[in-house]
Amino acid sequence: MSRLKQTFANLKQRARVALVTYITAGDPDPQITVPLMHRLVESGADILELGVPFSDPMADGPAIQRATERALSHGVSLRNVLDMVSEFRRQDADTPVVLMGYANPVERMGYKTFAEAAAQAGVDGVLMVDVPPEEAPSAIFVAQGLDQIFLLSPTTTGQRMQLIAQHASGFVYYVSLKGVTGATSLDPEEVGARLPAIRQLCQLPVGVGFGIRDGESARRIGQFADAVVIGSRIIEAIEQAPRDRILDDVGQLVGTIRQAMDRSPDKAA
Repeated sequence: MSRLKQTFANLKQRARVALVTYITAGDPDPQITVPLMHRLVESGADILELGVPFSDPMADGPAIQRATERALSHGVSLRNVLDMVSEFRRQDADTPVVLMGYANPVERMGYKTFAEAAAQAGVDGVLMVDVPPEEAPSAIFVAQGLDQIFLLSPTTTGQRMQLIAQHASGFVYYVSLKGVTGATSLDPEEVGARLPAIRQLCQLPVGVGFGIRDGESARRIGQFADAVVIGSRIIEAIEQAPRDRILDDVGQLVGTIRQAMDRSPDKAA
């Protein structure tokens, strides 16, 4: 059983919603990424989403764009990101790690080479924002045991959801609003109203991200979703903290969010 599948199964038994935390690999510098990954887990993260720096992040808002620029200024490459996952795995063999990014770096490496290297490093899933299921290297990823995670949005049609469900594994990622990461127009009730239709067409766990910025919004989304994804707010905490306070400040933020989610055990039907 894959780490993602096992994690969701364990959380379901405990009636607990997964907390998925996003950081950009190499931000603000490469040396802090692995310690930050460990601190996120210690603070309550169940799944780590690690952003692969790319120069044209079309789905990301200003905070993650700035994080990407900081990482790229240090020359962080896809191979560096895989090395970071390998280092993380020396101490943590259980927490799922999902790489989130864009097709270009993976295509430059080659899908087969990437899949083999990612599996060897201990990556569990891959979300490439600009790769639709029709163009996804499904057979290559499946052969290496990598879950393919795809985005759904408020504008995704039922027919499209069915297609994505045929290719997806691990979980599906519902983008809760029309816009980029870091937006502030989240409507939890609207999200809750849309999820039943998704569940009818897709049997995988549903993670919800974009616009979740604090414990209260995470708690409310957790009443409907199987996973809550938080990224831009963590990136903001990283860039606002002095270098020697980043681990503590991010840990405190994530811990507060986890506590808020755990105060909401009753999920909506």
